Amino acid sequence: MVEHSIHSDMIPGRRAHLVGIGGVSMSPLAEVLHGMGLIITGSDMRESPAVEHLRRLGIRVDIGHRAENVTGADLVIRTAAAHDDNPEIAGARARQIPVYERAQAWGAIMRGYQNALCIAGTHGKTTTTSMCTHIAMAAGADPTVMIGGTLPLLGAGHRVGRGDTIILESCEYCNSFLSFFPTVGVILNIEADHLDFFKDLEDVERSFRRFAELVPEDGVVVANADDANTMKTLAGLPRPVLTFGLEAGDVHAGPIGWINGLPAFDVIWQGARFAHVELQVPGLHNVKNALAAAAAAIALKLPAPAVEAGLSAFQGAGRRFERKGVYNGAVVYDDYAHHPGELEALFSAARRLGYQRIICAFQPHTYSRTQALFSQFVQVLKQPDLTLLAEIFAAREVNDLGISSKDLCEHIPGSRYFPSLSQLADYLKTIAQPGDLILTAGAGDIYTAGELLVNG
Repeated sequence: MVEHSIHSDMIPGRRAHLVGIGGVSMSPLAEVLHGMGLIITGSDMRESPAVEHLRRLGIRVDIGHRAENVTGADLVIRTAAAHDDNPEIAGARARQIPVYERAQAWGAIMRGYQNALCIAGTHGKTTTTSMCTHIAMAAGADPTVMIGGTLPLLGAGHRVGRGDTIILESCEYCNSFLSFFPTVGVILNIEADHLDFFKDLEDVERSFRRFAELVPEDGVVVANADDANTMKTLAGLPRPVLTFGLEAGDVHAGPIGWINGLPAFDVIWQGARFAHVELQVPGLHNVKNALAAAAAAIALKLPAPAVEAGLSAFQGAGRRFERKGVYNGAVVYDDYAHHPGELEALFSAARRLGYQRIICAFQPHTYSRTQALFSQFVQVLKQPDLTLLAEIFAAREVNDLGISSKDLCEHIPGSRYFPSLSQLADYLKTIAQPGDLILTAGAGDIYTAGELLVNG
């Protein structure tokens, strides 16, 4: 189905059935469509707080996927995890009910907003989307928001607003962000990642170029002047480009000071101070994220006081340098970092905080990424004082590569490998001491090791 079909299908009074409705971006999608006047039903494999919330809104949710669930639907929208052999997808096709992807639905919704801010990039999307949300809320823009993580300000990863602005974290995996309609598109950085889908870095760059070309001629592409791959990808782009960077770029930082390990700086635009920011999150990578958010605010014509208030109030998103607690005097944090570049930024931020010892418990995410970026993982994981390795988190893959975290361990001096998270947590209990910063890192369930440590 082409996009204009979903746009014409998603009108008040039509019934849309969502397969996997309890998912992190499917449940807010259901809520937004419900608010637009569509009749929403859905299914999921298990009960959850998201499912209960949707039911309280009057949305029928069935547990289990059955072909008869789609009877009477005008359109079906599926999560990426629902494949063609799913009984509801097969049932919809047998009944000639159009089936759309989640990203297509978000793209169609986006067209109803005057301002559609889409934040893309290999790293930093969730944090920057969260920062942009703080700024838009401080500006009174009453935005609709979709974030790939939990933002304490919202108490969730999404928000259904009544304003003319929508803010979405925009992922390149499977080219999903190419279904979007950004009026302001942010590109934070471009690196080789998701190589189970993309062929190589050039393939990733082509995808981001197409994303930038989705921005209309009267829109703005916000781009990282410090990232060579981004600048190469956008060369000659026939769209207005607003760049940001630590020192270079249309929007950049004045001299950076550090207050208790946290950055404070002026945001410079058009050669003058636009705003002064004192961040509550550490690291130069968060200075860059804040500059990207400030540049996006400038593109959306949001006022400087909202940038100052929004960024100063931001204290992090869930699983982004999230403090989990203290065990035996050691402070435990968790971070979603699962790419060498993200780990580099995490360790750089951690070193500024003045701990005596940095211990990283890392869980690689997917076999394909571990193999493709093996040497980079080895180099960056040598940086902590001690690296502990959990087994690779499979996610969507099977291990037909025969790779293990043991292989990384053999190349990282002093590191240790643990086949289970409980064993890793038990070991942390034996070594944790005052002055330690313990980081659990990875996109899987490594955070549970830190929770086992601090919660007993």
